[in-house]
Amino acid sequence: MNSHAESQRVALITGAASGIGQALAITYAKSGIHVVGGYFPGDPHDPGETESALRQHDSASTMVALDVANSASVDAFASEAITRFGRIDIAVANAGLLRRASILEMSDERWHEMLNVDLTGVMRTFRAAARHMSEGGAMVAISSIAGGVYGWQDHAHYAAAKSGVPGLCRSLAVELAPRGIRCNAVIPGLIETPQSLDAQNSLGPEGLAQAAKKIPLGRVGHPTDVAALVRFLTSDEAGYLTGQSIVIDGGLTVRWPD
Repeated sequence: MNSHAESQRVALITGAASGIGQALAITYAKSGIHVVGGYFPGDPHDPGETESALRQHDSASTMVALDVANSASVDAFASEAITRFGRIDIAVANAGLLRRASILEMSDERWHEMLNVDLTGVMRTFRAAARHMSEGGAMVAISSIAGGVYGWQDHAHYAAAKSGVPGLCRSLAVELAPRGIRCNAVIPGLIETPQSLDAQNSLGPEGLAQAAKKIPLGRVGHPTDVAALVRFLTSDEAGYLTGQSIVIDGGLTVRWPD
C-alpha cells in the first residue's frame, strides 16, 4: 500500500457486527485506520457493540446497515466511505451465511441464497470497492476450510461458495495489479465465532471442543487470530503478496489422520 500514515487509511469490512469482522474492525481502529463496518439488520448481533468499541479508539469509525445480497446496498456502503472519508484503501469481504442442508433437500432457492451471499456477495463488495479504491489498496476475502480445503457433508452449497472465493481473488489479483491493488483470500480453520457455535447449522460448542483435540496447537482459533492475519495482508509489510490463499487453522489440515 501507499506510504500514507495509518490514520489516513480507510477500511470497508462486511459482517463487522460479530466474530472475525468485529475483531478485525477493532484491530484496525486501534491502529488508527478508519473503519466503515457493515452489518445485516436481520442478524441477532447488536452492531452497537462493535460501534461502541470502535469509538473508543477512533471517533470517526462507524457501522452501516448492509445486505451483501443486494448490489444497491453494497454500492451505497462503499459510497458511505467516500462521503465520510474521501477514500477506500482496504476492503475485507467477511459477511457470510451458513445453513445445513443435505443434497436431497437442497432446493434451488437454498442453493442460490447461499451463493448469492457467500460468493456473489464477495464479488459485489470488491466491485464496489474497486470503483473507488486508492492506488496501492488491498482486498481480502474470508473463505473457509470447508470448500477451501475439505468437503463438508450437508453443506455442499456452503463449500461450493467458499471454494469459489480463492478463484475470484486470484483473478482480481491479476486484473487489479496494474493499479497496485492486491487481493488475497484467507482460509480459516475452526474459529470460535457465533457461526461455528450454532449447533443447528455448524459444530456447536461440543463439536468445537471435540475438534480442538485434533488440532496440533491444541485449541480452536479465536477471531483475533484471523484478524491479525488480515491486518498483515493489508499492510505495507505484505506489499509483494497477492493472489494467495492462506490457511490459518492451528495445523489442522497438515496433521496426519490418526
